[in-house]
Amino acid sequence: MRVLVTGGTGYVGSVSVERLLGAGHDVVVLDDLSTGHRAALADGARLIEGSYADAATIGDLLAREPVDALLHCAARSIVPESLADPGRYFQENVGGGIVLLEAARQAGVRRVVFSSSAAVYGIPETTPVREDAATRPINPYGETKRALEAVLSWYGVAYGFRAVSLRYFNVAGASAANGEVHRPETHLIPILLAAVESGRPMTVYGDDYPTPDGTCIRDYIHVEDLADAHLAALEATAADDPRTTPSPEQGLLVCNLGSGSGFSVREVLAAASRVVGRTVPEVPGERRPGDPAVLVASSERAGEVLGWSARRSTLDEMIGSAWEWRQRHPDGYGD
Repeated sequence: MRVLVTGGTGYVGSVSVERLLGAGHDVVVLDDLSTGHRAALADGARLIEGSYADAATIGDLLAREPVDALLHCAARSIVPESLADPGRYFQENVGGGIVLLEAARQAGVRRVVFSSSAAVYGIPETTPVREDAATRPINPYGETKRALEAVLSWYGVAYGFRAVSLRYFNVAGASAANGEVHRPETHLIPILLAAVESGRPMTVYGDDYPTPDGTCIRDYIHVEDLADAHLAALEATAADDPRTTPSPEQGLLVCNLGSGSGFSVREVLAAASRVVGRTVPEVPGERRPGDPAVLVASSERAGEVLGWSARRSTLDEMIGSAWEWRQRHPDGYGD
């Protein structure tokens, strides 16, 4: 299978490219390198610099590089930025996504896996969160993910697309080759590891939640487990696979991805201290608006339909792999 991976030099995309190549697939990466890293490109993948939101770029690419399927990992993904500039998020994440799908349709590509997010659920009423839970995003980023899922579903109904949307929770860890480097960084584990390295304390936002230790509980998924799920989902989009056959009402298979259990901020801090052998410096902070006390995924559907399960689900594995990668790459990707 030849796969076009958008955002294939980013954190999630680069590890997924590794996994696809390891499974014997041919990979073309489309990335404008605005948030990705050229050094993260796996050996064997071909990089084409450009934006998936540019019709000429994607049309020319699909004409020159015929592909069988798309793995769409590229998107604007910083929640505070989406609140400050929702127009940009809707233009790029939704408008650009439609440009990509239209180019695929014109080129005869009907197999798509979409890298979605638990942000579509907003603040869920119950946990673990199942795929049939109400989708009520509380920020523009989550709304753009929900919107493109709707587009994908109707492309399945109308045009015969075979599509899977993977709603994953908090991605963590690293592969041997690729780790997490964002600017700015908004994820807990790299933030706390940076605090260990620098000695500057990180902020714990809220310690009075209705949880056993007062801090928020979140689900985490190892980035290599996520890459495994991307591969399984791509395989499920084969033309003769009943799992992704569109119906007159629904053209999208949606699966949550998580470890199935949650960890509090305090538990993550304790695990990090254990893994690195040093206490994580911290200071207390106020709650952030909109942060739910508990957010944990039910991944039963991914297990039943895709045959997927989280195999690297302990905090020690996730934090340990991230720490090892940072120790080997003190300057990140050097860009």
